[in-house]
Amino acid sequence: MTTPPVLVTGAAGFIGSFVSQRLLDRGEAVVGLDNLNDYYDPRLKRARLEQLQSHPGFTFVELDCADREGVAAVFATHGFKRVVHLAAQAGVRHSLTHPHDYVDSNITGYLTMLEGCRATEADHLVYASSSSVYGGNTKMPWSVRDSVDHPITLYAASKKANELMAHTYSHLFGLPTTGLRFFTVYGPWGRPDMALFLFTEAILKKEKLKVFNHGRHSRDFTYVDDIVEGIIRVLDTPATPMPGYDPLHPDPGSSNVPWRVYNIGNGQRVELLRYIELIEEELGMKADMDLLPLQPGDVPDSLSDVQALTDDIGYTPSVPVEVGVPNFVRWYREYYGV
Repeated sequence: MTTPPVLVTGAAGFIGSFVSQRLLDRGEAVVGLDNLNDYYDPRLKRARLEQLQSHPGFTFVELDCADREGVAAVFATHGFKRVVHLAAQAGVRHSLTHPHDYVDSNITGYLTMLEGCRATEADHLVYASSSSVYGGNTKMPWSVRDSVDHPITLYAASKKANELMAHTYSHLFGLPTTGLRFFTVYGPWGRPDMALFLFTEAILKKEKLKVFNHGRHSRDFTYVDDIVEGIIRVLDTPATPMPGYDPLHPDPGSSNVPWRVYNIGNGQRVELLRYIELIEEELGMKADMDLLPLQPGDVPDSLSDVQALTDDIGYTPSVPVEVGVPNFVRWYREYYGV
């Protein structure tokens, strides 16, 4: 009997395209789903997609996850047993002005995935959560055992909702689900709305960099290769009920049903000004910075505790910013011919 393909949603996106390629490289068949929306330049999405479509094991479906009938039909056709759900409306700041986008994509679209997995009795759903669920928490590093009851943006609230929705399906239908709280992912082919892209572009154009919180941000920057390695390892290790789970003293990161959430980060905090310095060094150009106040919805710092992921699947991030940032800058210059 032929093994069903893996469904990867958001396959034309930054992380989704890398995950799809990694699965193809190890001999898996992949169905990639993406709506190719214009949140950022669709030409970049299509360029990522072209690389995947050169592989005979890849099938592309242009579809919005919120299309209930369309998604149900794709699940019925392929009988997916493993799903990596990365499609979502991203961007903390965008959520301040376009809240309905987050309900349509991150809530309605997510529900169609859960329903699809229920229909095919899937073996594992791995989905993108976010470090933003930690909201205003100031205790560092952030642990999956910490409370995430105080999100400060609708984007963060939608990701926490995903974790809760997954738990109900794990409880009611025995669906193994694993949520991964991504920490500031960066690297070649990255999203144009993220800091590394914006800063590189501005320096090359000799424009002012908008640096919020007067540059006093620090972030747990995680290179895309480390993220993808973690996703694939998690996909291969379906969630199980936690042995010895005590409902009298519940652990927020696990359950007595096949449901887990993990942090997936680098475990190192890097100052934003150091990040900019690395771009300057690779470009051989200095940045002209406009130091601005903290923006609504932003947090000053982030730092992941990834011990649970290390213990359970052997996750070990290995790419420091001193390697990752120059890799991105070199890709940017080649891709845009700068």
